[in-house]
Amino acid sequence: MAGFKSFWVNRIVHPSEAGLTWMLYAAFGLMPLDMASWVGGALGRAVGARLKVTQNARRNLKRIFPDLTEADLDRIVTEMWDNLGRTAGEHPHLAKFDPYARNSRVEVIGGEHVDALRDDGKTGLLFAGHIANWEISPLAGVKRGLTVNLVYRRANNPFFDAIVQKGRAVLGGDLYPKGSDGAKQVLRAMIRGDHMAMLVDQKMNDGILIPFLGIDAMTAPAIGELAVRFDCPVVPARVERLKGARFRVTFEAPLVKPSTGDRKADVKVLMTTINDRLSDWIRARPEQWLWVHNRWPAE
Repeated sequence: MAGFKSFWVNRIVHPSEAGLTWMLYAAFGLMPLDMASWVGGALGRAVGARLKVTQNARRNLKRIFPDLTEADLDRIVTEMWDNLGRTAGEHPHLAKFDPYARNSRVEVIGGEHVDALRDDGKTGLLFAGHIANWEISPLAGVKRGLTVNLVYRRANNPFFDAIVQKGRAVLGGDLYPKGSDGAKQVLRAMIRGDHMAMLVDQKMNDGILIPFLGIDAMTAPAIGELAVRFDCPVVPARVERLKGARFRVTFEAPLVKPSTGDRKADVKVLMTTINDRLSDWIRARPEQWLWVHNRWPAE
């Protein structure tokens, strides 16, 4: 039975999912950017509400915002799927987002913090969450002359993973998958003085318990451990979708890192600060975060 399941997933399900994704990716790529974003949003709204994970989103929202009405829940979930669909539609067009071009679609605030990372002669870290189109923040760094390598979670479907990485080629840096092999590559890169960007809002079963949006959640401590180990700057990179395929990226000042000599305690304090920043961004624009994760322990 296990052999049949493996055959079914690897030879039937994954290639079928990838085939559909490739067709959508190609179709989005042939459309003008604004059309691809709009069509992606429309597909997200139409399909997302019918998916089982939508119940996760509603449950999570109700847990964090218990006073939300049903109408509020419906609106936020619908807009969440719209944002996710738009992000997919925009993926083949990432090269068209030049934050520093005239009449750019991307407004950048705090570029001086990117310049400091670029020019200080040492390694550094940027973090973001699955908010708005999260691919825009590293792009805003790259277009400012900062080489940014991405630490990412490899998709379960290897064919789908290849499609996602194809779109990220415009970022120019290396891609390091989460896990033991990727961790070794990250360490070598940081020793060389390279810069890393991470999405740090996902659950990690063997992480550490840190408050997230006011409720304790298992949190991957990697960025805190790297920051303490290398004593390097950690820059928050916030992305907001303004309207359609237009964005604001805000690079905030590097976080103040504790330095008590107790490495474990310092990592926990830093991770608490990071989760607090993410929580502030999500509360400000809840419709732009990916609420479908099983982010918190069962009640």
